[in-house]
Amino acid sequence: MTLPPSVSLSEELAGYPILDIEHPAVIGRIALNGAHVMEWIPDGHDPVLYMSAEAQFEPGKPIRGGIPVCWPWFGPHPTDTSKPAHGFVRTMIWEIDAARETEKEVEIVLKLQDSAEAKALWPHAFTARLHVRLGASLEVTLQTINTGDTAWSMTGALHTYLNVEDVRKIAIHGLHGTQYVEGRLSSDKRPQHGTIVIDQEVDRLYASDATVIVHDPKWGRELVIEKAGSLATVVWNPWIEKSKRLADLPDEAYPEFLCIEAANAGEDVVTIQPGHEHLLMQRIDVRKI
Repeated sequence: MTLPPSVSLSEELAGYPILDIEHPAVIGRIALNGAHVMEWIPDGHDPVLYMSAEAQFEPGKPIRGGIPVCWPWFGPHPTDTSKPAHGFVRTMIWEIDAARETEKEVEIVLKLQDSAEAKALWPHAFTARLHVRLGASLEVTLQTINTGDTAWSMTGALHTYLNVEDVRKIAIHGLHGTQYVEGRLSSDKRPQHGTIVIDQEVDRLYASDATVIVHDPKWGRELVIEKAGSLATVVWNPWIEKSKRLADLPDEAYPEFLCIEAANAGEDVVTIQPGHEHLLMQRIDVRKI
C-alpha cells in the first residue's frame, strides 16, 4: 500500500512495525502490534497520551500506555482465567487497510480477521477494524463485524492513558449522578456525587454514556472525551502500591497519567447478529484554560 506523504512505516525493532505520522496539524505513532495508538500531539499542545517509560515493545506483548484495544472481552476472561486479560487483539499484528491525509488530519485504518491463532482463544468469525483520525482531535473507532452465521456476544474497551501534570491535582467532570462499581467486577453499586478526584487507587466502572472532562489546572488545559457505542466508562489509576506491582510501569509514575476508557463492560455486553457490526468510538479534544 502507498502511504500518504505524512505517514511512514518503520521497524526500529525487528518485526515490530510502527506508523510514524508527521503532519502540519499533528504528530502521532501507531504500532501495528495491537493496532495501538502510541502518541498523539496536536499542533500547539503538549502530548496528550501517556506512554510508560518502561513499556515493552515486543511482538505478542501489550503496550503500557497509549490506547490499548481490549477485545473481545474486558478484564479477565469470564470463564477461563488461563486466557489473556483484556482479550487477544492487543497482542496481534494488524494489517494496514487504508491510509489517507487531508490538510487538517490523517486517517489510518487497521484490520484484523479471525485466524487459527485467534480461534484457539475465541471460536467466532469476525473482522475488526480500527479507524484512527488524527488532527486537532483524536477519534478512534473500533468496528467489529460478525462474519459468521451465528450470533455472539463481546465486551471490550479503548483503554486510553491520558497525560496529566499531576493526577492528585485534577478534577474529572461529567459523571455526577451516575452509579459505579469499584474493582469492575464488584456488584456493589455506589452513587457518584460531584466531581471525581484521585487521592487513592481508583478502578471504577461507571454506567454512563456521558462526555467526560478532565480539568488539569497545573497544565492549563481540559481534555474533553466523548464517546459512542458505549454505556460504560472506566476510570483507573493504580496509585502507589499497585504501580510497584506492574513490571512495565515505573514505581513513581502514577501521578503522570489517568485512564478514561470508553467500554462495553459490566452490564453493557454487546451481542452482534450475523452480518451486523458494532462501533465503539472515543473522541478526544484539548481545550486550553
